[in-house]
Amino acid sequence: MKYVRFLDNKNGVGYGLIEGEKIRILDGSFLDPISKPTDTLLSLNEVILLAPVEPSKIICVGLNYALHARELDHSLPEDPVIFMKPQTSVIGVNAEIIYPKISQRVDYEAELAVVIGKTIKDVSEIKAAEAVFGYTCANDVTARDLQKKDGQWTRGKSFDTFCPIGPWVVTDINPSHLDIQLLLNGEVKQSSNTQNFISSVPKLVSFISQVMTLNPGDVVLTGTPEGVGPLQPGDEVIVRIQSIGELRNTIVNKG
Repeated sequence: MKYVRFLDNKNGVGYGLIEGEKIRILDGSFLDPISKPTDTLLSLNEVILLAPVEPSKIICVGLNYALHARELDHSLPEDPVIFMKPQTSVIGVNAEIIYPKISQRVDYEAELAVVIGKTIKDVSEIKAAEAVFGYTCANDVTARDLQKKDGQWTRGKSFDTFCPIGPWVVTDINPSHLDIQLLLNGEVKQSSNTQNFISSVPKLVSFISQVMTLNPGDVVLTGTPEGVGPLQPGDEVIVRIQSIGELRNTIVNKG
């Protein structure tokens, strides 16, 4: 199942279920267990796809692929390394990533994103897996020079527009065997498979739940594979994940 959040010029923001080239409108958020499909259909061409969820927080995992840890000259962590992005960093498919004036090096990072469907705290890996609603594509955009300068990751990861997610949330797929790629201006820059995760999705969600309560709509970014590199204004960047689809964004300089 593919669920979307969209903007319809006539009716405003809505939620729906993808049926071919159409969207079947839901009577509420797909995260609401009592929401139901309606009889109304819209063409995908009639709407603007938004970020599929509005998370209260985005929890990110660093260094979850061994080869990426090595390319950044980091040792493999004993526990998952987590950090956060603010809600204001979230944008959707086809939206613009703004290159900050104060950075000289902005990188792409293709990632599988996990969408939480239930409120959980201090849960086992089994319960963590049951709390996952679905999966989408993400780009953990990073001001790499500021990340290195600060010695911690908050500023470099947190600029507005630095968390594209979308285009939709897909349910009923196995997150442990998905091809993941990043294309920069049509050229493949990252190519891996989630079977190369150091920590699985259930382990990550369980680990994070030991620290903080996860709510419906919260997003967990699961780490990026090797091959990260710089973006420039004018670039087009695509995150492509097997069984999910493509998240396409452009880079602009509004400084």
